[in-house]
Amino acid sequence: MNIGYACINTQLGKKKILGGRTCRKATFQQNGLPYVGELALQNIKDIYTICQWNIANGIHFYRMPSDIFPWQSEYEIEQLPQYKEIKAVCEEIGKYATENNLRLTFHPGPFNILASSKPEVVRRTIKELRQHSQLFDMMELAPSHYNKINIHIGAAYKDKWAVLDKWCENYSLLDEHTKKRLTIENDDKASLYTVYDLYTHVHSKVGIPIVMDFHHHYCNPGDLTAMDSFELAANTWSSARPVVHFSSAKRLFEDATAKIQAHADYIYDEVPQEVFERADVMFEAKAKEKAVLSYKEKFSILV
Repeated sequence: MNIGYACINTQLGKKKILGGRTCRKATFQQNGLPYVGELALQNIKDIYTICQWNIANGIHFYRMPSDIFPWQSEYEIEQLPQYKEIKAVCEEIGKYATENNLRLTFHPGPFNILASSKPEVVRRTIKELRQHSQLFDMMELAPSHYNKINIHIGAAYKDKWAVLDKWCENYSLLDEHTKKRLTIENDDKASLYTVYDLYTHVHSKVGIPIVMDFHHHYCNPGDLTAMDSFELAANTWSSARPVVHFSSAKRLFEDATAKIQAHADYIYDEVPQEVFERADVMFEAKAKEKAVLSYKEKFSILV
């Protein structure tokens, strides 16, 4: 089993090792591709440093930030003047990850809505997902759900089931490498999608794996228990070990006034042993790598 964290390493961040430097759109428009190319090159170098820190500290699961390439929807990655340098660092990351059993993943933002009612949003989503997949290609990591790209359906538009039908239709527009990496996740609002919804209306049609988020299930359980939802989601994975997301509710442990959807800084709930036996667990805690290390120490986990 592996426990991971997402995007920011708080300890390295103090040293300005970020992996997600970006800029305002006006700055990009003024300075062009050479400027964002330099940001991207520094970002990918930072990702390599973070990967090395993870392995040195016994963490073999890491979600990379999705803003490695600032404003990437506005250009193709190959157009960057620094592309060859970036590609060389990517190859080193891929080799390092493979040699050290480091699982790397992505979780593009909520603006990626494959079933949007706006054609331009769909077009941009398809491009954004392809570029995330391309980065894995640049790392020379074979297309599979081991290096997943995870998204939400993203909308309901007052007709949940019609949206899911549209999502499956637009899924067919993705390139094959992206399809082999893409996963979907349950939501934390009752107006959106449970694991069961995704299983019956998306996985059953296109075969895509489901990432079970335990906190989202707590907020929007539907008719299944958490463990029944976990089993259902885990069974959708065939080419790679399943992934689940796990976090504690901030309202229950740190701030009684917080929204129920808010994540706590650390993990206070114990992950069920059978989840660890079957899946890799991504901690979505605000303390990031500190939450992973704290949990391992608290529960005497030697991984």
